[in-house]
Amino acid sequence: MADRHSSSRSYLVGALVARTGDDMAGPALLLAALALTGSAAGASSLLAAVTVSAAIGGPVLGALLDRSPRPGRLLAGALVLYAAGLAVVLGGLGRVPVAVTLLVAAVTGLLDRISSGRAVGRPRTAPDRPGRPTAPANALDAMTFGVAGLAGPALAGGVAEAVGAPTAVVVSAVLIAAAAPAAWRLPPVSGPVLASVSGPPAMSRAAPLTRVVASGVRAIAGSRSLARATLTSVLSCAAQGMMTACLPLLGERAVGGAGFGAALLSCAALSALLANAVLARYPHAVAPDTVLWAAPLLQAAALGLAAAGGPVALVVAVGVVGLAEGPQLTALFAVRHREAPEGLRTQVFTTGASLKITGFAVGAAVAGPLAGRSLTGALLVAAGTAALAVPAWFALRPGGRPARTTARA
Repeated sequence: MADRHSSSRSYLVGALVARTGDDMAGPALLLAALALTGSAAGASSLLAAVTVSAAIGGPVLGALLDRSPRPGRLLAGALVLYAAGLAVVLGGLGRVPVAVTLLVAAVTGLLDRISSGRAVGRPRTAPDRPGRPTAPANALDAMTFGVAGLAGPALAGGVAEAVGAPTAVVVSAVLIAAAAPAAWRLPPVSGPVLASVSGPPAMSRAAPLTRVVASGVRAIAGSRSLARATLTSVLSCAAQGMMTACLPLLGERAVGGAGFGAALLSCAALSALLANAVLARYPHAVAPDTVLWAAPLLQAAALGLAAAGGPVALVVAVGVVGLAEGPQLTALFAVRHREAPEGLRTQVFTTGASLKITGFAVGAAVAGPLAGRSLTGALLVAAGTAALAVPAWFALRPGGRPARTTARA
């Protein structure tokens, strides 16, 4: 029992450190690229390259973890390689051709989701025992995402302002690598690996990787309820990617410091946590389906406010974006749990997350060149993208309840 608790504590500490480093890495890379190259388009392209490849790597590496008898070893290796990749990207900024840096960033991003634990949930470190549910540990694991979402961007902005944006990238890489020993010490898995807190694995370890990954796509495409929830969240994430790419320039415009803009991501994370806390207190106040289409309207209004300029308006706008983002994510999870076939729930979650990551990356890539020409124009395009989620939601009105099927191993 002591070994089990020690392993769980070690994992949670390691997960918090890795996720903080990961949440710090994106803003830090954005700030470093802007500082070393002076190009908003180049900086947003770098963020997009790291992000979009994570959409590919997440489901594949998550499936590999499902199959591995020692997932901790795979996780530790991913952490070290991801940290090394960030260092290589930083070393190439302003020194090697942009195409080479983007290629290295894309390869590094393949390890992003698994290294931060976003492709998978809490690994099963010991068999479940009757009367000792894993829910408390899962809740603690989920809390590390909230803490990391607050600490990572704040650290990126603070370190960048204090000692320079390149140092912020170094700190994020060190944090990610520091979690490797905790991952390595995870014990072997005697039973199926818990690939997500959302449900059991759908496929046996013998199933081809392509089948495992494609099953999530088929499940979403085959359900209008899942399809419209996914499309709405992808459009919202695209708008978030646009806002993130604009934040350093917004910080410079508002207070003369790019790090201030990146640190505002912590403000969004805090307001998201507060909004979810209220919804947890009143779980039946608003239906998840209503939240999914109403949240983008709030997001669009906030992005329009950010375009108005001024430090106060910027802080309020980013906070309102978090108020929309937090409940929307919770509502999205509720719809996935409700609509996904039991045996495919894990694949629906990982595939949906990858599609959202892709939307974020596309938004970031588009916003950079736009912001270079007109920062206000880029924010208005982001607001319009978020608003598009509403007609998309109602255009895919389901004709009936999806059939419940269980995947065959």
